[in-house]
Amino acid sequence: MANLKEIRTRISTVKSTQQITKAMKMVAAAKLRRAQDAIEGMRPYASMLKGIIDNLSRNMSSEDLTSEFMEDRSPEKVLIIAITSDRGLCGAFNGNIIKAAVALAEDKYADQLAKGNLSFLTIGKKASEGLARREYKTIFPQKRNAQGELERVEVFQNLSFANIKDTAEVVLDQFKSGEIDRVEIIYNEFINVITQAVRCKQFLPISADSIEDSSEIKEKNSSSVDYLFEPSEEEIMEELIPKSLKIQLYSSILDSNAAEHGARMAAMDQATENAEELVKELKLTYNKSRQAAITKEILEIVGGAEALNA
Repeated sequence: MANLKEIRTRISTVKSTQQITKAMKMVAAAKLRRAQDAIEGMRPYASMLKGIIDNLSRNMSSEDLTSEFMEDRSPEKVLIIAITSDRGLCGAFNGNIIKAAVALAEDKYADQLAKGNLSFLTIGKKASEGLARREYKTIFPQKRNAQGELERVEVFQNLSFANIKDTAEVVLDQFKSGEIDRVEIIYNEFINVITQAVRCKQFLPISADSIEDSSEIKEKNSSSVDYLFEPSEEEIMEELIPKSLKIQLYSSILDSNAAEHGARMAAMDQATENAEELVKELKLTYNKSRQAAITKEILEIVGGAEALNA
């Protein structure tokens, strides 16, 4: 009977866990809807901004199309921005980013890593914890306060463009001052509710080719249109390029945020189904054990009766 009690306790525990996973799935679905609306609302804006820059770049000569963020230096000091989540229970979502970040550091930037000139800007606690365990140099998102001092930013506690803009400005300032020569971003792109794709792209420096490499934008802007620029094209480009970089970082974080909720919803849905299967198996085991116990008791009673008759 002790065995039956253990099985009943386990069934009760699995059912309680199943209720939790169901609730977490519903919460993730609600958060996913908001996150999906945010990234889908941002993409047209980012696309139009790229379109404006593309139009400007086509009206400018290669000599005029310059920016301090296009300076291609030897990558002696490298920063990798790894975007994960603050919480787990979302399948391989965080692990994939950490693996990709480690692979990028150890393959592409092995020399910088060996010299101690490579660091990770970790957006999300899971990236910080995972990379710190591997003893890599990690830094947190930062912004400058009123006194000009750097202070930590909790990105996902208040996911807004203002917070990301401040963090991006610190990175841009460090690139301009020569503190870092190359910046890479690794994040999960939101494809749909159940699909996320790890993306790795160079954030800084940008190249003139990368400004004009969007075939979709070129098709939309294929018609020949003459514009009057005020102020000059060079001044507008100087203003739009850093803005575009900030939008690019913000869009990557929004992508990752939506992908996180999609991954968590899928993981909790799978966990709920697994719990259901486990409950069925435990119930079958319980019924078999109970039947065996009843059969044993019947045999004992019959055996006792036969002994009395003898």
